[in-house]
Amino acid sequence: MTQGTHDGRPASGGGGRKRQGAPRKRRRGLKITLSVLLILLLAAGGTVYWLYSSLDGNIKGVDIDKALGDDRPEKLPTSGQNLLVLGSDSRAGAENKELGGGGNVSGARSDTAMVVHIPEGRTKAVAVSIPRDTLVTRPECTKADGSAVPSANRVMFNSVYSQVGPACVVKTVEKMSKVRIDHYLEINFAGFKDLVDAIGGVTVDVPQDIHDKSSGLDLTKGPHKLDGTESLAYVRTRHGIGDGSDLGRIGLQQQFLLALLSEVKSQDLLSSPTSTYKIANSATESLTTDDGLASLTSLSKFARSMQGVDPASMETIMLPVAYDKADPNRVVAAQPQADTLWKAIREDATIPESAKKSPATGG
Repeated sequence: MTQGTHDGRPASGGGGRKRQGAPRKRRRGLKITLSVLLILLLAAGGTVYWLYSSLDGNIKGVDIDKALGDDRPEKLPTSGQNLLVLGSDSRAGAENKELGGGGNVSGARSDTAMVVHIPEGRTKAVAVSIPRDTLVTRPECTKADGSAVPSANRVMFNSVYSQVGPACVVKTVEKMSKVRIDHYLEINFAGFKDLVDAIGGVTVDVPQDIHDKSSGLDLTKGPHKLDGTESLAYVRTRHGIGDGSDLGRIGLQQQFLLALLSEVKSQDLLSSPTSTYKIANSATESLTTDDGLASLTSLSKFARSMQGVDPASMETIMLPVAYDKADPNRVVAAQPQADTLWKAIREDATIPESAKKSPATGG
């Protein structure tokens, strides 16, 4: 029998082993997070952002700094900017519930997490995906209601969000990486779908035939233009690629993110305020950020500082992980690769090729 988890969710599979656990509806989750798209979107339309001040009320803010206090990594003078970007599978609202498969699933999970590092100079970026099934040490945290949650060892990474909340996810990432997180962004199911539809779809080069009965995705190898619903299925598919684990689809998620960012970058948003408003409205309605970015003015100011970032130059990396020896359906950070990767990000340095190699690939 597969070893249980702190959030009661089924094992994710690894090393080609047979998956076990609860019905697939509980395993569904948003498999890529696109909040970072809003940053580039607003950068493209930065000179007309004042037209959309009414969108401020759409954005939900979380006071990360207050929740974490002073027990945080030092902010180095040359460490650039670091964003923790999450995808939430919240079933709140009719559209989110329908896209999530319905069912008696309460609360939300952060099934996708990326640390996006933007070096000084804002000309390139790197996105590090943290597999949701990574076993981590959750530090002592405080919930939104002020109650304390003790530290716990060997908890699944994506359980931290559902059990304690977003501030604790930030704290967990900071503890495991020693990287100071400057900003937090989160988007949900409906936001993902509406965002893709608002820009007219995204073209991706499918690396292999995908026939996934669970998600309903049926694609042949080669280029396809996907609408919002198809895109959601693409980034969520697990049975259609690799060994059926979360690791196998991370490559699809990262590929899609770059394709989406490139699509937004290629559109002349300044010439169509109506289109820009439609896209921004779709994004902000499903967006949660830290308090420092929880207004269109703040988002636009930050976005304009990133105008030089080209999606084509963004590097995507999966945190190096290895199958856990006690539970092969879970993974742990692979050493010394993971420490080397985080050190390079902390110091705004070039990431060595050796730090990008993961013993567990999901293939």
